Amino acid sequence: MDSNTQSIKKLYYSIGEVSKATELKQYVLRYWETEFKQLSPSKNKAGNRTYRQKDIDTIHRIKDLLYRQKFTIEGARKMLSNVDTPESKTIEEQPQHTSEANVEILIKIRDELKSLLENINS
Repeated sequence: MDSNTQSIKKLYYSIGEVSKATELKQYVLRYWETEFKQLSPSKNKAGNRTYRQKDIDTIHRIKDLLYRQKFTIEGARKMLSNVDTPESKTIEEQPQHTSEANVEILIKIRDELKSLLENINS
């Protein structure tokens, strides 16, 4: 999280504050609301968006998926829906867990291929 978000300790944040904290334009945040069901800030009586910390965390996850990991919007949407609970796993933890499982599978495949190659050669 960036220092702007940490310095502002509030229950609700305006779209302008979130825009500055996430370094995203306000129209991008409004567009993402239409594309990601996980991002749905409430609105106050005046109709202004009021973001909570969980909304800001979701925005950071979406930004990471789209800009750093180069997912398409559809791919990012699928990744967000695959995460069991946002609090229990971060996006960075998920690929590491998956890659450890993949390494084990690859080791088994390699061992089986070595065994087959030895049988062919003998």
